[in-house]
Amino acid sequence: MGRSRSLVQLAGLYRYVPAVERELARSYAAARRGAPEGTRPLLDVNREFTLRGGKRFRAVLVLAGYHIATGRDPSPAVPAAAGLEHFQSWMLIHDDIIDHADERRGGPTVHRSAAASHRASGRSGSSEEYGIGVAITLGDLEEPFTVEAILASSAPPAARLAAVEEYARMTRLTAYGQLLDLQYGGLDPATVRESDVLEVHRLKSAVYTVASPLAIGALLGGSSRTRLRDLEAAAIDLGIAFQLRDDLLGAGFDAAAIGKPANDLVEGKRTLLVVEAWRHASDPDRATLRRVLGRADATADEVAAAREVLRSTGSVEYSERRIAELTRRAVRRVERSRTIRREAKPLVGEIAERLTRRST
Repeated sequence: MGRSRSLVQLAGLYRYVPAVERELARSYAAARRGAPEGTRPLLDVNREFTLRGGKRFRAVLVLAGYHIATGRDPSPAVPAAAGLEHFQSWMLIHDDIIDHADERRGGPTVHRSAAASHRASGRSGSSEEYGIGVAITLGDLEEPFTVEAILASSAPPAARLAAVEEYARMTRLTAYGQLLDLQYGGLDPATVRESDVLEVHRLKSAVYTVASPLAIGALLGGSSRTRLRDLEAAAIDLGIAFQLRDDLLGAGFDAAAIGKPANDLVEGKRTLLVVEAWRHASDPDRATLRRVLGRADATADEVAAAREVLRSTGSVEYSERRIAELTRRAVRRVERSRTIRREAKPLVGEIAERLTRRST
């Protein structure tokens, strides 16, 4: 699938991002007017966090799904595209609590910001507990924004209902993936299998990052669930490949390009990199990994030694190979599909390249 220069391809869809941003700002302004006065400053925290930045790739994929299904201008799907950004804020706010993160999108995480506000106010009680409680609730508050946004899309009622049903499915599967990820994070790396890692990636990342945004857009465009089978299967493979790429970046590989430290190692994440390296590592190499996994106080030298184990065991190369295999399988499925419009196939090819060859 060659890259097309048509404005209906990926670059053309990014022209709608300003409309998505305006829809996000409009939805927060409308909610603020109806919110109790004492909650408005906290609602402003969500607004600032969501509008702070982000690649808006999930929003673009909603628009892509609509265009893949219809071949038409995706403007009717703009509210739903904004809805996926509300959902992304929900996930990030809660993920940052779980990961004890301090920064997101160039600013403080929501729970850290709320804790700092509590300290500055001089109120009694634990600032940390207050920050976590407020952030959990503010994350939850993003869900009604998401549902309202999908329902606000200018599609027939049956199409909007199908899109909301996909949203409910996406939310449930994402939570399942998070639960499995938390369970595996406490296990000995020797007991976690590659299939376990890929199942977490399928549920936690591939569904809500790629497959469901495309499906929501296509369903709003009138596509049937049956006609989405090839697109969904390809999207799951691409979503898993996307997460495997993220795991490489999160372990500090390509860090020179993006300035990202090896956070995933010190957080103890059971990525394919770690699981595959453990299978082939010597006892001394495993000891090197143990000194880093889940240890926030690991030194820079210890992290560098752990990263070298990932290289020397062939784990980095193996992850790259799996990314390539998943991408090829997805592309072949799209090329052979009789349910994906021929004119839309170059767009899916661009999406595949953007997901799997990124350096950020």
